[in-house]
Amino acid sequence: MRTPIIAPSILAADFANLQKEIEMLNLSQADWIHLDIMDGLFVPNISFGMPVCKAIRKHAKKPLDFHLMIEKPERYVKEFKDLGASVISVHLEACPHLHRNIQQIKSLGCKAGVAINPHTAVSLLEPIIQEIDLVCLMSVNPGFGGQMFIESTFAKVKALKELIESKKAQTLIEVDGGVNSGNAKDLVQAGADVLVAGNFVFNAPNPHQVIEDLKQLA
Repeated sequence: MRTPIIAPSILAADFANLQKEIEMLNLSQADWIHLDIMDGLFVPNISFGMPVCKAIRKHAKKPLDFHLMIEKPERYVKEFKDLGASVISVHLEACPHLHRNIQQIKSLGCKAGVAINPHTAVSLLEPIIQEIDLVCLMSVNPGFGGQMFIESTFAKVKALKELIESKKAQTLIEVDGGVNSGNAKDLVQAGADVLVAGNFVFNAPNPHQVIEDLKQLA
C-alpha cells in the first residue's frame, strides 16, 4: 500500500496562534496544508478570507491545498492563486459550468480539483475525470469541523477508484472530514491518496506524532 499524502486542515488550528500552528506543520511530516474557504452561502458557515490566507502563506513552507466551499468560485480563483495555492478544488454542486471552472484553474498553473458532497454520486464525475487532478470526497456534510465520519464513504472511494482506473486517469482521491486512526488505513486500502485531518491533528497532545502515525498506517 502506498503512503498517503497528509493534508492537515487549518480550520481546526488555534487562530490566536496561527503562526505557531503553521510552523508546527512546517516541521512535521505533513505534505500539504488544507485551507477550507466558506462563504456562508454554499455552506452554512463562514471560515476565513484573504487576510488570513495571506498570513498563512507568509509562514507556510508546504503546498497550499485550497478547498473552495463557495458559490461562483470563478470570481476568486485568481486571488487564491496569488495567495500561494498549489491545488484549488471547487464544488461540483456550485459550478453549473464546471469544465470552464477547471480550465480556469489550470490556466493559472494550479492543480484542479473537484469536491463533491456526501449525497452526490461519483458517476457525475465521469465526463470530467480525465481533466482533473484531484477529487475531494466530503466524508462529512461541509460547513463545520469536528463532525462524525460518514461510513458510506468507503464504498464511494472504491467506486471513484474504479472510475479513475477505467478511464486511465491520473486523478488523486482526497477524503475530507472525520479522518482519524480508526478509518485512515481502510480509506487508503479503498483507494484514497490524500487524507485531510483537522481536529484529529490539532487537538492531539502531539500533532507531529499523529501526522507521522497517519503516514505509517499504510
